[in-house]
Amino acid sequence: VALGLYFPRKEYLENVYIDEPAGMPLLHIHALKDSHKEVAHFHLCQNLIISRARSHENNWFQIREKTGLLYLSKSLDREDFNMLSVGNWMPLSKVMLYVFLSSHPFQEKECDSATRTTVFLSLINATAPACSSLTARQLCFTEMDLSFHIKENKPPGTFHQLQLPSVHHLCQNLSISYKLLAAEGVPFRYNENTTSVRVTESLDREERERYELIAKCTVREGFREMQVEVPFLVNVLDEDDSPPFLPNGTDTADAVVEFNRKEGTVLSTLTVYDADTTPIYPLESSRKKYTGTIITDDPWISETFRVEHIFDEIHFSPNGSQVRGTRHEY
Repeated sequence: VALGLYFPRKEYLENVYIDEPAGMPLLHIHALKDSHKEVAHFHLCQNLIISRARSHENNWFQIREKTGLLYLSKSLDREDFNMLSVGNWMPLSKVMLYVFLSSHPFQEKECDSATRTTVFLSLINATAPACSSLTARQLCFTEMDLSFHIKENKPPGTFHQLQLPSVHHLCQNLSISYKLLAAEGVPFRYNENTTSVRVTESLDREERERYELIAKCTVREGFREMQVEVPFLVNVLDEDDSPPFLPNGTDTADAVVEFNRKEGTVLSTLTVYDADTTPIYPLESSRKKYTGTIITDDPWISETFRVEHIFDEIHFSPNGSQVRGTRHEY
């Protein structure tokens, strides 16, 4: 099913300089699978979107269908820049393009498929800076946060490459190496040969909702060595896969009614926990998911008593990590 594959990031950012050569690799985009059999195919469909009002035929950027590598298919010269920038005086122009994903080779009509991510390219009105003038942070990481979303209960897979393709292409005199710093037993592995990061097993959001790692980069130039560290965050996306549970195991509460009870008196309460979902808005959507019922054949009871339902977000702590859930009170 084409909808199974998904992107671990909603958007990507990259800089493009004037006169960088055709074939220049810019950005590596990854996809994760919904089932083991799927194979990811990447595709650029639409025009470049320059501003909300304008778009332009994409003559400069292409993506490798099987690897997700976005590259320059034609050098961007000053004339191109002037055409793509809103005014010639602008030092940079931001353009946007969509990368689409399918589990089979693309047909052009599929360009409105729901599975897409957005790439923001900053076109800079200058040639690429010399490698020696860049800081370790610029040589190691782009401006975007290293923050990813991985669905629970899905197959393992590669979801990021730490090495920047453009820097690796341009700065071959520098030695740039990475490490992923993480606690023991965390289900992520860094491959030194490919600089890629992989989730090694299916995740469970009810066990852990967020992983906080650190990506460390070392740049060596002759005898000089620079190091930089940035946060590397993985959020686990929920799938509705765990039933609600009752703290004492019973799903029924008895109510004893005495005479002269005032309207609004609470006669009985029942608490239900759900580690799987958090309250969603509008609140009615959360309320419809669960219903409380008075079991009776007596119409007078049905008319005289009612069940009220309130709920709030709570935190569970399996394995010492905080996971959000919902407490329902009837």
